[in-house]
Amino acid sequence: MGARRVVQNAFAFSRRGGARKGAGRKPNGSCALVSRAARAELSGKLPVLVTAKVLPGFASLRRVGERKVLEHAFFSGKERFGFRLIHYSVQQDHVHLIAEANDCRALARGLQGLFVRVARALNRLWNRAGRVFQDRFHSRVLATPREVRNALSYVLNNAKKHGVSLAVVDLFSSGRWFDGWLEGQPGMLGGEILPVAPAHSWLLRVGWRRHGRISLLEIPGKRARAAPTLGRHDRMNRHSVKRSASGA
Repeated sequence: MGARRVVQNAFAFSRRGGARKGAGRKPNGSCALVSRAARAELSGKLPVLVTAKVLPGFASLRRVGERKVLEHAFFSGKERFGFRLIHYSVQQDHVHLIAEANDCRALARGLQGLFVRVARALNRLWNRAGRVFQDRFHSRVLATPREVRNALSYVLNNAKKHGVSLAVVDLFSSGRWFDGWLEGQPGMLGGEILPVAPAHSWLLRVGWRRHGRISLLEIPGKRARAAPTLGRHDRMNRHSVKRSASGA
């Protein structure tokens, strides 16, 4: 009797999975997620630039009522869990923040608490409930004096980047409490609360100043509209900062 022939059956592979259009985790809501890649390591010595967007369909954040509730929310959450809110600007559908944090966990906890306060305040104002911000914020660690100065100009003068014509400090930013304007310290409004915390890092207190003060006329990202030439006082200030840094 001849040997029995063995037949090899083919496996039926599923076409599910793998790289394909539309694969992957879907966003919470209709907006795409910010990248889920691991964030850069953070220490209390390095500030961080944060951008958070609200969901589509809401009223502009650049209105007087919204500004007041945002300032009170910032005041309540400006310094918690090793997190400090140093500067901010509010645009129609997003906010920019400059913050310090002891580590990545402190940054995440501080921002979570801050955004929860902002969302609750805006929901009360808008007589609604539910989420306000998109799924995830974007952050970038600022490691050099030049990066910090650029970030300060970007945040405090951000309205000009979006086409708002201003020759004075933007009331929808923390520019009223910024002491690095080329034109001098602006006057405060009566009865104001302080919605930002004092900087602890050398980069935000001193280091950025070696590249010159920031003009109210600067438009972030446009070299042709950079700050005016520094006056004698500012050149002396820059040299003194460099000398103190070299002797540190």
